[in-house]
Amino acid sequence: MAAMMQPQIILLKEGTDTSQGKAQLVSNINACTAVADVVRSTLGPRGMDKLIHDDKGTVTISNDGATIMKLLDIVHPAAKILVDIAKSQDSEVGDGTTTVVLLAAEFLREAKPFIEDGVHPQNLIRSFRNASYKAIQKIKELAKSIEGQSLEEKKRLLSKCAATTLSSKLIGGEKEFFASMVVDAVGAIGDGDRLNMIGIKKVPGGTMRDSFLVNGVAFKKTFSYAGFEQQPKKFLNPKILLLNIELELKSEKENAEIRLSDPSQYQSIVDAEWNIIYEKLDKCVQSGAKVVLSRLAIGDLATQYFADRDIFCAGRVAEEDLLRVAAATGGTVQTSVNNVVDEVLGTCEHFEERQVGNERFNIFSGCPSGRTATIVLRGGADQFIEEAERSLHDAIMIVRRATKNSTVVAGGGAIDMEISKYLRQESRAIAGKSQFFINSYAKALEVIPRQLCDNAGFDATDVLNKLRQKHALPTGEGAPYGVDINTGGIADSFANFVWEPAVVKINAINAATEAACLILSVDETVKNPKSESAQGEAAASAMGGRGRGRGRGMRRR
Repeated sequence: MAAMMQPQIILLKEGTDTSQGKAQLVSNINACTAVADVVRSTLGPRGMDKLIHDDKGTVTISNDGATIMKLLDIVHPAAKILVDIAKSQDSEVGDGTTTVVLLAAEFLREAKPFIEDGVHPQNLIRSFRNASYKAIQKIKELAKSIEGQSLEEKKRLLSKCAATTLSSKLIGGEKEFFASMVVDAVGAIGDGDRLNMIGIKKVPGGTMRDSFLVNGVAFKKTFSYAGFEQQPKKFLNPKILLLNIELELKSEKENAEIRLSDPSQYQSIVDAEWNIIYEKLDKCVQSGAKVVLSRLAIGDLATQYFADRDIFCAGRVAEEDLLRVAAATGGTVQTSVNNVVDEVLGTCEHFEERQVGNERFNIFSGCPSGRTATIVLRGGADQFIEEAERSLHDAIMIVRRATKNSTVVAGGGAIDMEISKYLRQESRAIAGKSQFFINSYAKALEVIPRQLCDNAGFDATDVLNKLRQKHALPTGEGAPYGVDINTGGIADSFANFVWEPAVVKINAINAATEAACLILSVDETVKNPKSESAQGEAAASAMGGRGRGRGRGMRRR
């Protein structure tokens, strides 16, 4: 009785919301499953797209997992972890963002019955980590290397990887066309890791087939002054001068003070201003450059001056474009026109200004240093071109990764089924509860082929049974078999060139397992309303204070 009479201890501030225990864990799992259900239908070549409309009126149509997760304004704290793993998969590998979210949610869905039955989460976490380690080791065993192939063969293999990535995108109908373009673009930047050296320019109009790759730099014609049309628009092997200075006639600052004793001296001051700009322009001409680009303005005087001497100039060139021109042509950006030597000038085989759709583009091709490329994208609607750009980013990342980590695995759910079978066999040799947990982890991996079937409108149960039977063959010949999207049956993914880099799958399984274990390890959520209420009160008092102040300050007349 005495124990019951003890006063309650208040530990947290009044209004703090706490929820803990099994119910909290199940609630977190349900939230993550709900997030996965949003992107579930976007997986695979027959996946659907999402149209996201924000409060600013911007419309985005995409089926890229990371883009959708970024644009969804998710407020649930546990579900935000899935957004983070989608972002990390996108920045690390570029593809597999939907896969990683689906896997994490499926691991949690499989763990839910055990949690409800009273299993301690730490037991599940230990088993899941163990299963993840075994799965990754198996992927490394099954992966095939494309190292040691001839250059042509390697290009063909890389374009197959890019085509697999693009098949699930909006531009999947032209995947072969874009896959070879992406491989050429990645090949152009060589071993450098700077993917910003591949520029993507978007020009509305035309068809997707009108898109083209410039083995060099292309950028939109910049702001131009009078006299621009008199300049030549085409050069062969020109010298290129890159500047970071203004070539404009500048008036003196308004606070400058000059005292003159003789009115005739005023003319000498005006002449000095003109002499300064002419001296700069003369030095540009003497350098022998036929193309002058500057990050800052090139005024109408300079434009006309260069036009009279058959020199092409462009001012206000975007910094990234200027740096890409420097990397491609071997030039160096100058901050002064004094002492411009041949070593700092760039060159290219061919320069021209070309009309592309409604825009005019300055195109530098046949650059000696290479190390950069530009893809000019065409298409109907702006949203369509935006999505095409996101799709190409994924393909570029995949080709880049496949070049560095040259091992590939069978796609189309084949590798997932094989690991699932392997983990089921491994779990039988483990005594205790862990056998159930690893078995459920193996079952969760089947979500990828199942979802591929669902999204294509096939009978998932039928296809999965065929896959299980094929992968269970003792000879191991069924390992590369995955879902055949075209017929609704199963097919050898390797033979059909449905490949993906092993690093995509390894990263996805690692990230998904980490996220699932992190969510399973949380048993209490504490929501402190202090900061929210403080902000609300501050805003209310500011509004009230302004209103009252005005009322009192008004005088009656």
